Amino acid sequence: MPNPMTPIEFLDASAVDPAVFDLRPDYRAMLLVVDGLAPDASNRSGGAHLDALVAAAEAHSRALLAASLVEELPHIAAWREAYRAFGAKPQRNRNSLEALTRRAEHGLPRVNALTDIYNAISVLHQIPLGGEDFHLYDGAARLTRATGEEPFDTAANGDTVIEHPELGEVIWCDGAGTCRRWNWRQGRRTALSDATDTAFFILDALAPMTDDALTKAADALADALTGLGGEVRVLRRQIGAP
Repeated sequence: MPNPMTPIEFLDASAVDPAVFDLRPDYRAMLLVVDGLAPDASNRSGGAHLDALVAAAEAHSRALLAASLVEELPHIAAWREAYRAFGAKPQRNRNSLEALTRRAEHGLPRVNALTDIYNAISVLHQIPLGGEDFHLYDGAARLTRATGEEPFDTAANGDTVIEHPELGEVIWCDGAGTCRRWNWRQGRRTALSDATDTAFFILDALAPMTDDALTKAADALADALTGLGGEVRVLRRQIGAP
């Protein structure tokens, strides 16, 4: 059943639990709902503009890694610290920014236009960024610490498998789990697909990323998505510690 909430209602109801801010008071989430996407938007993985965006991200990764070890890049280092704080092992469970930056050096994967765009923006602006299908959400989004009972759907050997997060793990969830270990791995249930016409994006920021840099990353994502439909509308909300 499609999400019954309007994008504005969804953004207003989405929240970060105080327990997460207790862990990292510097955390901020920028949430975007993008509607008006063409039904076949996710198939448009070609095109000179998108190719140029992906190429720029790949070149940026190579330049960063030529000058620094990946784990010493400022925002990646901050996320490694955050992972350790809730018991994750960052060398084994890499945050999405680190995983993409490492991969981009040798070429980003090409999946579909929506995914290719947000992957490129993630690397270019050095920020963890996830995208999901708004209509597959069960209520609003919430960042919380897990009880360990939340279902998380993934795949093993081509089969769907239901996992559960560890107690205290930081997760994004709705009526069920949507992303484990803050920004490590998204579930399959809410994945972007060829049918996505309204997408939901999460940009995760820690110090030393500034609010200005976070806003610029969101602006770049919004600008890149406007070409995927005739009447694309972008709504956003930033959430930070009270």
